[in-house]
Amino acid sequence: MTSITTAARATYVVFAACGFLLASWVARIPQLRDHLHLTPAALGWVLLGAAAGSLLSRPLSGPILARHGQRRTVAATGALAGAGLFVTGLSDVTGLGDVTGRWVLVAGLLAIGFTVSVWDVAMNVQGAEVERRIGRSVMPRFHAAFAAGTVVGAGLAAGLVALHVPVTAHLGAVALVVAVAVPLAARDYLPEQPRGDAPPPASGRAWREPRTVLIGLFVLAFAFAEGAAGDWIGVALIDGHGATAALGSLGYAVYLAATTATRWFGAVLLDRYGRVAVLRTLGAVTIGGLLLFVFGPNLPVALAGAALWGVGTAFGYPVGMSAGADDPAHAAARVTVISTLGKLASFAGPPLIGMVGDHVTVLRALLVVAALQVVAVLVAGATRPLRAPEAVAAPAEVG
Repeated sequence: MTSITTAARATYVVFAACGFLLASWVARIPQLRDHLHLTPAALGWVLLGAAAGSLLSRPLSGPILARHGQRRTVAATGALAGAGLFVTGLSDVTGLGDVTGRWVLVAGLLAIGFTVSVWDVAMNVQGAEVERRIGRSVMPRFHAAFAAGTVVGAGLAAGLVALHVPVTAHLGAVALVVAVAVPLAARDYLPEQPRGDAPPPASGRAWREPRTVLIGLFVLAFAFAEGAAGDWIGVALIDGHGATAALGSLGYAVYLAATTATRWFGAVLLDRYGRVAVLRTLGAVTIGGLLLFVFGPNLPVALAGAALWGVGTAFGYPVGMSAGADDPAHAAARVTVISTLGKLASFAGPPLIGMVGDHVTVLRALLVVAALQVVAVLVAGATRPLRAPEAVAAPAEVG
């Protein structure tokens, strides 16, 4: 029988592998753009492949997970995402031609988007179950493992680019590692309780639950803040604060380091003070960090604002997933709804900030993010834990 410690370790591996895979292909975008002679507009359309795949599969995540379970779903989607990454790498094969290479790239990204979307829901449901069995907050740490995976993936990619390793070889190797590691790790997931012949809860009902929708709105606001950081911190520092390109990149690194450290070391605050109090406080920290970033008189102050911005957004997405999975019987359907709303921020955020930025500068446009955080603070009460029908198991020491 799988122990809770073993299941927690497996969950860390799966989260880290997901971040590792995504960062690996993202880090190779400049080379793929150059090799396939993509204009900025053409690159934007090609990258929609991943977004389209994610949108197509996200509503299916709940039914797939309810039918096949967390272990089989994560094993299958991890392996298939690896296959999608391999196809993505094939777009750079010499002699393929620009047109064919672009279509191969779109196909690979579509596969990655489709599978990782389901993988994301499944691993969060398992993470919430592990958290429930442990009896203390560890979901932020699982998301810290995801962030650590992205750092390793991006760092490895940077080194391989410097060594002139071909895109195909790099992504093929990463694909193999992920396709093997994720199914092996998923074997150590917690066994799921049999549901008998009862049909799985439909996600359609979850869309009509006020608490679930409010948690989704909360996650949307925090996901918007996270996405804006990734897309616009560098640009805002360069255009708004006169930073060099290197310092612009440093701004996002500061944000990411603050987010990861808070997720890893700050989870104890959730157990001490409760979800709602901590999330409302962090929402206020996010607003303060953004105001410091936007109105700071110099670059060091702006970087301090980026750090506070990172601290503030650290718990929004992971704790939202935990809240959605409070009731194991409805976890898959509710997490699907919440993560779908969160994903909307990924698609709406960049163009919204860009359009506002055309009129008031990108730096000032980030005040939209601060305004949305006010909404997050107001609806944070929806994340208050549900009363469990059964007593929670005694806390265990893990990670």
